[in-house]
Amino acid sequence: MGKEISQAVIRRMPRYYRYLGELLDEGVERISSNELSEKMKVTASQIRQDLNNFGGFGQQGYGYNVQYLYDEIGKILGLEEQHNIIVIGAGNLGQALANYGKFEKLGFMIIGLFDINPDLMGRSQRGIPIMMLEELEEFVISHKIDIAALTMPKGSADTIANQLVKLGIHAIWNFAHVDLDLMDKNVVVENVHLSDSLMQLSYNMMRNEAD
Repeated sequence: MGKEISQAVIRRMPRYYRYLGELLDEGVERISSNELSEKMKVTASQIRQDLNNFGGFGQQGYGYNVQYLYDEIGKILGLEEQHNIIVIGAGNLGQALANYGKFEKLGFMIIGLFDINPDLMGRSQRGIPIMMLEELEEFVISHKIDIAALTMPKGSADTIANQLVKLGIHAIWNFAHVDLDLMDKNVVVENVHLSDSLMQLSYNMMRNEAD
């Protein structure tokens, strides 16, 4: 088993990747931890500690090679491989995910959407077919699926999630407003509760107004 990395560090890695990508677009070839600190609003010490979890990547007196660090963080995040995604729930949120082309640039390919609404049968979203839920099992068996995104009402989320687990899917991107109760506790779940984020924003807004 490899070294256990804290979730706080892991949450910062996509930010590093995003900022380094912006630096590459600006033609920046190298950057110090202090300069990266100013851009990311994270202390230079924290940046060094974070990256040391994965080997460091910097050189004393030189800093970081931006392209090399960008590529290495991409590998850490698994972005050198393509990940096929299916979306369960082809309503507004599911279709919005399908329409977000930047996922593909990162190697995340949405290859199918599923729903129970017969009015959506035979339609597609940006070339991605919308299928009925009864077609899910056959599709998963015949395709390599890495991630399933749940964008359906919370009432059916547990049932669908456990069906996906039985079909061999080991990663779930959960937008359903419920904490999933899965039969296999080794399945990786990333919960995205949009209303939680909005409530946090509301709290910070109120606190800011009170200061």
